[in-house]
Amino acid sequence: MKITEHINNAKGKTLFSIEIVPPTKGTGIEDLYKNIDPLMEFKPPFIDVTTSREEYIYLDKGNGLMERKITRMRPGTLGICAAIQHKYNVDTVPHVLCGGFTKEETEYLLVDCMYLGIENIMALRGDAMKGQQYFEPTEGGHKNAVDLVRQMNDLGRGKYLHDEKICDGNNKFCIGVAGYPEKHIEAPSMNYDLKWLKQKVDAGADYVVSQMFFDNKKFIDFVKSAREIGINVPIIPGIKPIATKKQLQLLPQVFKIDLPEDLISAVENAKDNATVKQIGIEWTINQCRELLDFGVPVLHFYSMGKSDNIKKIARELF
Repeated sequence: MKITEHINNAKGKTLFSIEIVPPTKGTGIEDLYKNIDPLMEFKPPFIDVTTSREEYIYLDKGNGLMERKITRMRPGTLGICAAIQHKYNVDTVPHVLCGGFTKEETEYLLVDCMYLGIENIMALRGDAMKGQQYFEPTEGGHKNAVDLVRQMNDLGRGKYLHDEKICDGNNKFCIGVAGYPEKHIEAPSMNYDLKWLKQKVDAGADYVVSQMFFDNKKFIDFVKSAREIGINVPIIPGIKPIATKKQLQLLPQVFKIDLPEDLISAVENAKDNATVKQIGIEWTINQCRELLDFGVPVLHFYSMGKSDNIKKIARELF
């Protein structure tokens, strides 16, 4: 079932969903199941599975020579989606990136999604590769998520890259895209970033999932601004409980977000990370209650392979 159908069928009730990261190469899927199992009592209608960019590794060839190779440390997004869908009878949402894929490779992936009965896809440009200061499009690939959304919609209607005949296709994907309550790092202003989001929706995106945030006012203002410029698709908040003191520096550095002063002070004064985790749980429960009052369609939790704190939060909310 499509995400938008799940939302419509809920008739105003807020749904629970999670996002997981594939395990590193050589790790079995059972470890992933151990983190998903405790959260299934909350009946998530869908689970997102992220995709990692390729990266370079250097192999020592001897005599002082190094050979550069490309690898992916977390492969298997589509396989994991199929396994989760089969095991839990829940819809899955593979993340599809511009970076690291040609248009042809993207088409192959989308065709595989159709064969596997995967109806929902998250369309993302992706980050720059490690060692690159800025995002550089893959040769033969898309340069932004707008063009990726267009390809997804074309294929759903039966229009393939190199086939002249347009088939009578009826396999339209439900496409999610990213939104940024504190703007994308590369956007010169919030209004500029919202215009890009509007382009993704106009190209055929069906819903938006926000980057994590810790200040609800920024998300609510973001939603209101999006509505004012004609973005009328569901906007889902992305939630991540803070769990360690180190995240005070890591989260702003990686995601370019602000943390509220009250949260910063509480984490700084915590005696250890166990205390920080409890602070994060309590903060997130309060944050989610406000979002429920605002009427969000889904609370989407970035689990990052951990489920104990999310389970405690969900038990207070669902």
